[in-house]
Amino acid sequence: MPHSRRASEIKVAGIGKSYGAFCALKDVSLDIGRGEFLTLLGPSGSGKSTFLMVLAGFERPSQGKLFRDGVDITDQPPERRSAGMVFQGYALFPHMSVAANIAFPLRVRRKPEDEIKRRVGEMVERVNLLGHEHKLPAKLSGGQQQRVALARALVFEPGVLLLDEPFSALDKSLRGQMQAEMKRLHEETGTTFVFVTHDQSEALALSSRVSIFNHGEVLQVGTPQEVYERPSSRFVAEFLGEINMLPLRDVRPANGGARGLVEDREVALGFASGDVRGEAVLAVRPEHMSIAREPHAQENSIAVSAVSSTYLGSAVRLELVTRGGSSASVCVPMESARHALEGSDTVWLTWPAGKGFLLPASG
Repeated sequence: MPHSRRASEIKVAGIGKSYGAFCALKDVSLDIGRGEFLTLLGPSGSGKSTFLMVLAGFERPSQGKLFRDGVDITDQPPERRSAGMVFQGYALFPHMSVAANIAFPLRVRRKPEDEIKRRVGEMVERVNLLGHEHKLPAKLSGGQQQRVALARALVFEPGVLLLDEPFSALDKSLRGQMQAEMKRLHEETGTTFVFVTHDQSEALALSSRVSIFNHGEVLQVGTPQEVYERPSSRFVAEFLGEINMLPLRDVRPANGGARGLVEDREVALGFASGDVRGEAVLAVRPEHMSIAREPHAQENSIAVSAVSSTYLGSAVRLELVTRGGSSASVCVPMESARHALEGSDTVWLTWPAGKGFLLPASG
């Protein structure tokens, strides 16, 4: 099957959805590029699955418009949207074989039998299910059932594939395998994928862009690297993984970035959005920090003491406290951890200026 020529471009303009007094979506606006892999990421109840149902046509928005390839589809029923859908529980027909499940969308569309046979054969091979065509879903593993669901959703060459937490029932190992399969299928088909998950690492690994949802609102849209390294808010920064946050005062612009004081130490930031002054929070991901016996001349450094450790096999996680009482954590090699834990002297937490970013002092 060649790259889909029908991959869709979707424009979402001010979509809102209310259920009585409860507002599930608030003025959601974004563009979904043709052939991209957009992940909707957020905690449970953030509105991401409701938004996916609006895209599919199963929920009608209370306000706003939805355009696909320039055509208003806000009021179009699901069957006219040419969207493939993969549900959290797979939703396979238990009495149908693998081949019959995959063929179902083509039979509904009254495709010729020779075309159905050809397309089903191509999809069975593509999702690595050769030899399983005549099995019922109950005879398949969870990963195999997921592959059948993906094949059924892609077999009629939809312009967009909508996926609602499709890996949530799989164990960690199988989940990793299916993520690789998903990425491969996206690259091979060229179809526009819109994927819902609450798993941060999954979103960062799979997506061309990530849209962060919370309380029915889109807080930030960007590439995985953008949202992880330049989060627009404290919620996004904290939701996307571990982060150390240190109070920063006397902040002022400097050389395209900023400078300020963490306790009694001046630190530099290589990036600052807008004219930031006064008080803020310095945020640094733990993987960009290390510990040393002396402060580094070319990097930011603050004095810390180790208060506890956790053995992780390849590294040791240290819980640290600054002289002013702020907490931080870092994963370091065993030898560095031993020095920090056994030595009576202060150790120094260090990081490059370009790896820190500013967040509001509150909120």
